[in-house]
This record gives sequence, structure tokens and C-alpha cells, in this order.
Amino acid sequence: MVFRGNGDACYSGVKRLFMLALLFGSLQGATLERLSFDDLAAKSTAIVRGKVTDAWPAMTGGVIYTHYKIRVAETFKGTVQSSVEIMVPGGTLNGVQQTFAGSPTLNSGDDFVLFLWTSKSSGITWIMGLTQGLFNLSSDGTSDPAAVRPASRELMLDAATGKQVKDTAMNMRLSQLRSRIAASLSKAGAQ
Repeated sequence: MVFRGNGDACYSGVKRLFMLALLFGSLQGATLERLSFDDLAAKSTAIVRGKVTDAWPAMTGGVIYTHYKIRVAETFKGTVQSSVEIMVPGGTLNGVQQTFAGSPTLNSGDDFVLFLWTSKSSGITWIMGLTQGLFNLSSDGTSDPAAVRPASRELMLDAATGKQVKDTAMNMRLSQLRSRIAASLSKAGAQ
């Protein structure tokens, strides 16, 4: 199964994979479609900069999801809003811990640029491509912090060829990330 991070069919596929993982034990690895930066920008329904202000686990269909509330400081794409709630598979609830390969853990107070996708059918908001759509902003005290996205360690496939590819880390200043987002959105004709 390939996680694309977009489309309502993806939501159903992700949920189905997590349910299978529960039946067969832990999910040892996930297969992700490698998304280019332009893909992340074009396929996202929203791109925001924000800080994690709250987190809580909840069980849905036998799967633990961690919900995060993000206080939005800047909106690059999508409707401007003061906060957004996102859902990430995995977490700890009532002493039971579930982990899923490729699912990030966000800490309260951390500052991120998030490429998000909201399902039209469920209204649930996810991070595009799991860790691929998450840039951590350093707390270096500057007005132009480093925006870092480590390379995913998960198995990745090229969408066009179906061949296995390696992900690469991305490291730039926030000002450069803003420019890349604007250029990608301009190319895609969406803002």
C-alpha cells in the first residue's frame, strides 16, 4: 500500500492499513510515495506556519490517533485561521501505545511549517506524506530560523516508475522556504 497523503480514498486506505497492522502486530514499515516539493505544495489544501499548543490521544476504530492543536502564525495556502487541529496516527491512551512507521511526534511549543490536507468527506486534517510535509523551525532566536526536514527512513517509491527511491533531507532558512512555496504555488496556479 502506498501513502499518498491526499484524496478521500487515501484516508480509507490509511485507515485500512492501520487496522491490518493492529491485527498482525506492529507496523514494521510503511511504503510512501515520494512527494516532490512541488507535489507537496500543489496537493496540500493548506500550508501554515504554527506552534503546537495542545495534544491529546483518541481512539477511532481501534486505532489511537494523536490530535494536535496548532496556533497558526502564518498562512501560505488555504483559508486564514487562528488555529488548526491535525490528526497523526499513533499515540498512548490508557497505558496502551501504538506507533506507526513514518508518523511524526510533535512536541508542545515546537514551531513548524506544515503542508496539510483536509479530507472533504471526514473533515480530518493530516500532514501530507507524513513526515514529508513537516518542516521543523529551529528556535535559534533569529527572525529567519532554519527550516529542516530530515530524510524519511521509510521505504519510498517513485510515483511515475514505481521504483524504490531514497528521500533526501531539506534544510533552508524560513525566508527560502517561503520563496519556494510561493514559486511552487505560482507554478501550480493555486494560491
